[in-house]
Amino acid sequence: MTQLTPSTAPPPVADEVTTVEHAASLPRRRRPGAIGWLRGDGPHILLFLIPLLFSFIFFSWKPIIDAAVMAFQRTNLIAPAEWVGLDNFARVLQDPLLGTAIMNTLSFAVLALLLGYPIPLVVAVLMSEVRRARGLFSALAYLPVVVPPVVSALLWKFFYDGSPHGVFNTILGWFGIAPLQWLSDQSSAMPSIVLFATWSAAGGTIIVYLAALVGVAPELYDAAEVDGAGVWRKVWHVTMPQLRGVLLVTFILQIIGTAQVFLEPFLLTGGGPANSTTTVLMLIYRYAFQSSLGGDYGAATALSLMLAAVLAIFSIIYFRITKSWSTS
Repeated sequence: MTQLTPSTAPPPVADEVTTVEHAASLPRRRRPGAIGWLRGDGPHILLFLIPLLFSFIFFSWKPIIDAAVMAFQRTNLIAPAEWVGLDNFARVLQDPLLGTAIMNTLSFAVLALLLGYPIPLVVAVLMSEVRRARGLFSALAYLPVVVPPVVSALLWKFFYDGSPHGVFNTILGWFGIAPLQWLSDQSSAMPSIVLFATWSAAGGTIIVYLAALVGVAPELYDAAEVDGAGVWRKVWHVTMPQLRGVLLVTFILQIIGTAQVFLEPFLLTGGGPANSTTTVLMLIYRYAFQSSLGGDYGAATALSLMLAAVLAIFSIIYFRITKSWSTS
């Protein structure tokens, strides 16, 4: 077969030439100006957007602005507010309990990452390999998320009963291990809270991973099997690279969530024993609702702004560092 050179190539069809010339002769569509926007559907669109914008500003941004203003005031929402400048920030930074709360929060975050970050991924990968009753396993995995947190906390408090008849202590007794004071001992209180938090929140992450695994092309697994790859090699060389973006997002979300932990220690230990489970958000709660002054909302909002600033800076640095990782 002879190859056609540009000089011997067949000329374009007349219809194609006519279509191209007609498209080139058409005037370019200009963007409508303000008058055209007013004459068109612009007012109707604005009419629908105004209630949404008002609700968003009033219920989302207004509380943030009010909190920012309150951070520079001394107020308990009853007596008139008094401007104190940076005194609230200075008071928070001088609180000896702040360091303890920060270390407890970091301890919770590290334990939650070590335990709660890989477990949902492993469970999701195993569930994706199940051919039957996958919907049932998904419902069972998501069930702890549906259970109300207070009910879950009361249930786990019963499990963590320090007497020999507690559920977990009964299991330990089968192996000849002495009963543990799960929530009353400073060394075991935080790990116990992390275990409960992992159980109650892992279901949502598992569903996210399962949804991401559906998007992985089956041809990649078939090619890996042809090359003789086993289960773990397929997971490492096929599944993990395809889930890289999702893993990076869930990682930063878990960091932000663990930095704002409040419900679990509040319901299980109340911050004890000896403030070993007092977190930053629990300290904010104490400023606002358990202060001897009847509620020091200025100090509470000051610490809240400091926490938000730290998380925002960390998030910006994290996304800048991982920008190339998520796209490569």
